[in-house]
Amino acid sequence: MMEASILFFRTCLVLLATPIYLLSFLGIWQPFCKKIFFPFLIEKFSASQEKKTKKLKQELFCNLPDFTGPSGELRLLEIGTGCGANFQFYPPGCKVTCTDVNPNFEQGLLRSINKNQHVHYNGFLTAAGEDLHQVPSGSMDAVVCTLVLCSVHNVDGTLKEVLRVLRPGGAFYFLEHVAADRSSWKYFWQQVCSLTWKLVFDGCCLTRELQKNLEEANFSELHLQQISLAYPWTPIQPHIIGYAIK
Repeated sequence: MMEASILFFRTCLVLLATPIYLLSFLGIWQPFCKKIFFPFLIEKFSASQEKKTKKLKQELFCNLPDFTGPSGELRLLEIGTGCGANFQFYPPGCKVTCTDVNPNFEQGLLRSINKNQHVHYNGFLTAAGEDLHQVPSGSMDAVVCTLVLCSVHNVDGTLKEVLRVLRPGGAFYFLEHVAADRSSWKYFWQQVCSLTWKLVFDGCCLTRELQKNLEEANFSELHLQQISLAYPWTPIQPHIIGYAIK
């Protein structure tokens, strides 16, 4: 009965989104989404959610200076930087290398850099989380990834790359939305929305249990907690937040 209900509502949602599915079939939606729609959406979303996440991120990143390397610099890599919403939380003098699979974020990113001149911008790399070959092994003191693991093609592959680029004792910081409890209505609606949501929001997957991936990765320490961020009328909840040490 539950599976039939999910199928019914999922089909209704697909029908409502028929124009987008048609544009996708014609090869029009993906280029439009990557070049215009998604960068615009992320920049506006980041601005509107700043108050909601500001205190959380301040607490999350407060110990970043503790991972400053032997050189006296904090070398930080951000995966899926987007428009640079995290820059304001990084300590002064932090040397930031930015990566994103979508090069069309770079314009919004540069606007954020201009607003946050306390950090040293070390450049932008067009790269997927699963393939950071442009970043030397053991070259980073910290890696940051917020609301990105939901859309990478391979979560475990991305975490392996995180471990590779981190120096021993370096830290990985994360804030991600995850699948709700399987017996909950939230999870029901995540399953209903998953197909269309993934198409509209550039590969964002609603039902990943990312805490399991983090627990199974080869980190020496994992500090993780589940939190509830209220995003009205969206299925992107609950969230996990924390950091892991190589």
